[in-house]
Amino acid sequence: MSEKLTAPLPPLPPVRQWLPPLVIAWLVPGGGHIYLKRYYRGAILGGCTAILFVLGLLMRGYLFEPMTGDLLTTIIYVGGAIADRAAGLLYILARIFGYSAPDVAGHSVDYGTKFLVIAGLFNVLAMVDAFEIAAGRKD
Repeated sequence: MSEKLTAPLPPLPPVRQWLPPLVIAWLVPGGGHIYLKRYYRGAILGGCTAILFVLGLLMRGYLFEPMTGDLLTTIIYVGGAIADRAAGLLYILARIFGYSAPDVAGHSVDYGTKFLVIAGLFNVLAMVDAFEIAAGRKD
């Protein structure tokens, strides 16, 4: 078992093999898997990401904007902004259609903000999975 843990990863294939599914996976949640002909996995990942994002919008969650200041503020706001943008087209459409919720206190607003961030982070996991499939490291 220790041999398997220390085995080196196979070499990275050419960029043209893994970059298109990775970009599609970011832009359209689940799209990278559909591009790789993993239809069910793509539908499940895309559907879950979309549901999380829409629930966050319905709860009037806050979409983070990068803000600096002390270390904690920087980590929360820059990290949240990166996670929100990781939702790809869902984030872009929300901004195009003028979604803007104030950063206010409240239980449902707070949960909505977390749902929006989690949707982006879930899409990052889907992007990593699509990359590993495209690179031949996973079936």
